[in-house]
Amino acid sequence: MLRATSVVRKAAVRAERVVDTLSLGHGDRSRNGLTAKAAGGLEVAIELDKPATLNDGDALKLEDGRLVQVKAAAESLLEVRAENPLRLVRLAWHLGGNHVPAEMAADALYVPNDAAIAELVRGQGCAMAPVERPFQPEPEVHHHHHGDDCGCGHDHHGHHHDHDHGHHHDHHHGHEHAHAHEHHHHAHGESCGCGHDHAHDDHGHGHHDHAHGHGAAQGHKGHSHDH
Repeated sequence: MLRATSVVRKAAVRAERVVDTLSLGHGDRSRNGLTAKAAGGLEVAIELDKPATLNDGDALKLEDGRLVQVKAAAESLLEVRAENPLRLVRLAWHLGGNHVPAEMAADALYVPNDAAIAELVRGQGCAMAPVERPFQPEPEVHHHHHGDDCGCGHDHHGHHHDHDHGHHHDHHHGHEHAHAHEHHHHAHGESCGCGHDHAHDDHGHGHHDHAHGHGAAQGHKGHSHDH
């Protein structure tokens, strides 16, 4: 069995190097670590260095340099149409929200032939018919891992997070600073015994004058007594 370790895209495939053809459904075209038998009997182990989705006409490059061309296998699908194009647009929006793979043509959508999907199609007022054809759905955009609901990407979400975090940090820091400052004045006021009648702005100054005056008065009384 030969290993396929890289992909050659359709535009770069050289026909003289193709030795066999491999038909794969859309699910298998995005699987790595798959073993499959090509049309000519050649067994291929798909072990790509960089996982990639294979498209119809691409080729797998074998260890010996030969190519096995990939064909999109026919699958059981539903061909969905609607008299009003807006209904197809709404259906496509719902399909995307439910992570349903869909292939878009000029006047139709193609989705897997599945009972739950068929119910969704009926709910949107679209007509459908089963067909057998190759399935090449649109690549799925994983924006739900980054931008959640807005779909504008991870950078926006990260910026929002940093902004909230910074605001929270500043607010918290300011609160602690204010608390420590007030606590300092309160303790200072209690230690001097002058109560809370002094204004905050001149509390330290008032305390100093009070202590100084108190000391002077004691000294004066002692002097008078000795005298």
